[in-house]
Amino acid sequence: MKIYTKTGDKGTTALFGGTRVPKHHIRIDSYGTVDELNSHLGLIRDQDIKPYYKDILIHIQDRLFTVGAILATDPEKAILKSGKERLNIPKISADNIKLLEDEMDTMNTELPQMTHFVLPGGHQTVSFCHIARCVCRRAERLASALNDMEPIDPMALMYLNRLSDYLFVLARKLSYELQADEVKWIPEKH
Repeated sequence: MKIYTKTGDKGTTALFGGTRVPKHHIRIDSYGTVDELNSHLGLIRDQDIKPYYKDILIHIQDRLFTVGAILATDPEKAILKSGKERLNIPKISADNIKLLEDEMDTMNTELPQMTHFVLPGGHQTVSFCHIARCVCRRAERLASALNDMEPIDPMALMYLNRLSDYLFVLARKLSYELQADEVKWIPEKH
């Protein structure tokens, strides 16, 4: 199978279902940003972190492929003539979201209470988490804008929202475990 098809040489690409749209279409930007996020999670997973976190990140990466597939599906072609869904994979579920919430709750039990915003940084791995969190927020904003134009699966939106929170808590947990400084943001006084 060849990687290059030359079908996008004029600035269009195909959605799942065959509809061609411009490569700058918000739907493409949405799932492209989810793909970017997935790559950042791979970078975090490549760090020297506990195998448990790596396993959770692999699970999240799998779920992000599902979110990307949801975003890449033309809603007008989501249902086949047979009545079956074109996207024949497990969707984002309440259990997927609960896993993120449970992981955050567990990590938070070992962390000092937050009294201020924290500045991203302190350790390279922590910084990678913060970058992924910001990319996740961008993916969520784009998916939300797309949802205003063409409704998408609300569970996918909810998952992106919860995932950015998870990445923030993971950054704090890794700061704690790596004994990195967590610098509080305290606004300068005049």
